[in-house]
Formats: sequence, C-alpha cells, structure tokens
Amino acid sequence: MVDEKARRDRFHQELEALKNRLLELAGLAHTALERCITAFWDRNPDLARQVINGDRAINDLEVNIDGECIRLVALYQPVAIDLRVIMAVDHIIAEVERIGDQAVNVAEEALNLSHFPPQPLHPEILTMARKVQEMVAGSLDAFISRDVQAAREVCLADDEVDTLDRSITQELLEQMAASREVVPLDQSQINIVRNLERVGDHATNIAEQVVYMVEGENIRHRCQG
Repeated sequence: MVDEKARRDRFHQELEALKNRLLELAGLAHTALERCITAFWDRNPDLARQVINGDRAINDLEVNIDGECIRLVALYQPVAIDLRVIMAVDHIIAEVERIGDQAVNVAEEALNLSHFPPQPLHPEILTMARKVQEMVAGSLDAFISRDVQAAREVCLADDEVDTLDRSITQELLEQMAASREVVPLDQSQINIVRNLERVGDHATNIAEQVVYMVEGENIRHRCQG
C-alpha cells in the first residue's frame, strides 16, 4: 500500500507542476497580446502574422492542461482548497486561451489596417491596451500569491476599461458620421476596442476565480472591493 504522506507529497508536486503549466500558457498569451498591440500601433503585418500563427500553441497547451486537471482529480480525489485550486486552474486556462483568441482578432485587424493609407490612430486605444495588460498581469499575480485583495482590485479596474470602451467607440462613431473616408479605418479601430474590452472581462473572470480558490466564495458577476 502506498504511504499516504508520499501520496500527498506526490500530489502537491504535480499540483505545482500544473500551476507552472498555467504560467507557461499565460506567458504565451501575454506575448500574443503584447505583439498584437504593437502590430496594430506600428502597423506591422509581419508581427500580426506571428500572433495568428502562434495561436495553435496556445490552444494545444490549454487542452493539455485541461486533461491534466481531469487526471489529477480522478487520481487523487482532492478536497477543500486542493480541489478549488484545480478547479480554478481549469477555469483560468479557458480565460487565458480566450485572451489568445482576442489577440488573434486584434492581429487580424492590424493586418487590415496595414492596407489603409497611414492616418492617425485614436491615442486612447493604446491607453486602454496597457490597462487591460495590467489587469491580466495583476489577475495572474493574484493567483500566484493567492492575494484576494489584489484580485478584487483587478475587478475594480474593469470599470475604467469599460469607460474607455464607451468613450473611444463614441468618438470613432462621430468621426465616421462626419466623414465617409474614415469609415473603414475607424470601424477597424472599434473592432480592436471591443476585443480589448473582452480581454479586460477575461482578466476579471480570472480574478474572480482567485477569490473562489482562496475563500471558497463564488463572486461571479458581482466582483467588488
């Protein structure tokens, strides 16, 4: 019969490995997000294509980690905090994979923009992009440190992102109404803004999972300070 302490030690080793795989996935998504923003702002089609071509690796790793979560639950039958950690990881990897999808969407718009004559881009889009990057990093840092307060701060930051989404979109719509010439460019920028807003939503969802993991409280749809 396998020694219970050795079994638990093995489980916690595998749990740490699982969290490291999550961080590996997060690193890929972070790179994709950074590159798609740069591709958009610098009108760099080659960088945009790198993001699009790199999405397969994110998808494959997410599937791999999901299978590992299932295996750990079936093999060790964890309870309490250990089970919540695995459940949180399984939810978080789905959010991270979707962040990769949003990065691809932005990269595709960056490719589209590269076909237009150079025109000024809305400056607040870059501000919004940096804010959602901070939210993603903050939510993952909160997961690593099991910091509930930091997770709740990520949730609060989503209000600022939503405000930027509305204000930028309104200004771009007004520009489109005033001049047909800017319609293709501004519609592409609106699509980028919408995808960035969704990245903020995914970061908020990750933060909510941190609160659930640490405190056992489900705060979906009501994450607050």
